[in-house]
Formats: sequence, structure tokens, C-alpha cells
Amino acid sequence: MTTPVVTLVVPCYNEEAVLPYTMEILQQYLEELINEQFISNRSKILFVDDGSKDQTWNLIYKAALKTEIIRGLKLAGNAGHQNALLAGMFAAKSTADCVISLDADLQDDISVIREFILKYKEGYEIVYGVRRKRDTDTLFKRKTAEGFYKLMGKMGVNLVYNHADYRLMSKRSLEELERFDEVNLFLRGIVPLIGFQSTSVYYDRKERTAGETKYPLKKMLSFAFNGITSFSVTPIRFVLLTGCTFFFVSLIVLSYFLVLKFFGRTEIGWTSLIASIWLIGGLQLMAIGLIGEYIGKVYQESKRRPKYIVDIDLFNLANPKQLKNQDDAEDLLYNGLSELN
Repeated sequence: MTTPVVTLVVPCYNEEAVLPYTMEILQQYLEELINEQFISNRSKILFVDDGSKDQTWNLIYKAALKTEIIRGLKLAGNAGHQNALLAGMFAAKSTADCVISLDADLQDDISVIREFILKYKEGYEIVYGVRRKRDTDTLFKRKTAEGFYKLMGKMGVNLVYNHADYRLMSKRSLEELERFDEVNLFLRGIVPLIGFQSTSVYYDRKERTAGETKYPLKKMLSFAFNGITSFSVTPIRFVLLTGCTFFFVSLIVLSYFLVLKFFGRTEIGWTSLIASIWLIGGLQLMAIGLIGEYIGKVYQESKRRPKYIVDIDLFNLANPKQLKNQDDAEDLLYNGLSELN
């Protein structure tokens, strides 16, 4: 196999604190692989700005002016991590033989990128980056993450255990991924559905060098719930089973109290009545809410809205400096960068 064209796709949201370090490290590493002729000299690093409110895009634009190896893609608004990832991968597949996605904080060990590419050269279409252990996580995060993977497995969802979004995908697998036209995306569950030959590479996750995590507890719970409801109807079946169970239990209790009434041993009980009303009422609200969540997803899918909108694409430009010749509105966007021309 000839040296492949590789593109690293890095989604970014308010990453100005860590981005200069990330750019330097990734550029050095990719240039090293190019100099060894391990990958093609047409390989790139594509940073995707997911509607950041800080200086993230300006840093990407400056870097793209300085070096050919760094390119940028600016989304019109915050589309979410999964959609930003898709935007970068789909933009890169037009010129790359394979695409490697990773986070901007570089907690995922980039030294295994070499192993990713070796596996690709061996014929694997998808290579998953899998954590050996979760020692850097808090006890709560570690246990909840492990519980999530186990729960998804029991629901019949094929997930790669301890794998996030650090992976290599070939051009062919990306073309197939693009056929999944759903709005509610859960890439960790969708990618294994493609079915092409895949393997895993194991690594140890590092501490974040700067900035703050973009996945606090609230977002992690939302992400997990989205994954569950996007791939399985088991929660609805569980509610149905719970309802049937309580129905039969209530029949048994009713029969018991009828027997007591027949023998004249019943007493008027306010506590048991109120407790049962609250219990059944709570179950009904939970069931309605869960069904509403699924209906909401159907509603979102039916509208067929785009997953993301690209504002500025530096990846497909031969020279990012040509943007400086656009109208005054865009000149204002790049105000203060003229010294780099």
C-alpha cells in the first residue's frame, strides 16, 4: 500500500486555553510521520470550530495562514460535539484515505496514531482507540461509565467497551457513515453498525493540560440518555412490564382485601390509599415522559433539518489568505490578522 493521506479531525468548542499547545504537538507529530514517509505529505490537521465564543477560531485561522498542514472549518453555530465531528470527517473524506478523530485536549495518547495507521495498512477499515483503564477518572465517573456500557450491552446495543470518539475510519467507511441520515446521532453506536473489518488499539488516557472539560455531569447524563433512546426501545418495554407487574400485584392485593372484607376485618386506611395514589401517579408521569421523549425524537427526525451549517471552510481552499479578499463583513471577522499576510 502506498503512503496514505491522513487527516486528523479535531472538534473544538471554547478551547483557546489548550489549542496553541495542541496545534504545536499535533503538527510536530504529523510532520514526523511525513518525514519518515509513513504517511503522505498531503496529510492535514483539520480543526472544527463548533461555534466557539472565545478566540478559538482566530487561533485556527492564524495557524492556517502560517502552515499548509493546518486547516480549519467554522460552523455557523454550536451544533454539538457529535455533529462537529461529522462535519470535519465528511469534509476531510474528499481528499483523505483515512480520517482520525480526536479531542482537542489531547488526553487521548497521540503516540498510538502510528498503530492506527499500521492497522489501516493491514486492511482494517475502522480502528477503535480503547482505554486500558480509567484510573484518571473519579470513582463516580468510572462506575457510571462502566454501568452505562453494561446497560447498553444488555439492551442489545453493540458498543466498544471503554471507547469514546478516538478512532480511525477509512474513506469507504465514512461514505457508508454518511448514509446514516438520522438527526439523533450516537456515533459510538452507529460506527459498529457499518460492519467493515475493525480492530482496537489500547492506550492510557492522560490528564487534561489546560482548560475545562466540555462534558460536565449534566452533559454526560444527557449524552448517555440520548444514546439509550436512540438505539433501543427497551426503556418503553420496561415501563410496559412495570405497568403489567403493578396491575397483577394490584389484583392480588384487591383479592386479599376482598377476603378481609368478607370476614369483616377491614379498616379504613388513609395512608395506604395516599401512598398507592402517589406511586401509581408517579409511574404514569414517568411513562408519559419516556414515551414523549421517543415521540420528540420522531418529531426531530421528521423535520429533516441539517445537522450543521458550515460558515467558513479553510480545508478545501488552496490558500486561506484568499478569504481576505471577501466582503467587509468577513474582513471584520478577521480584524487584527493582517500582519500575518
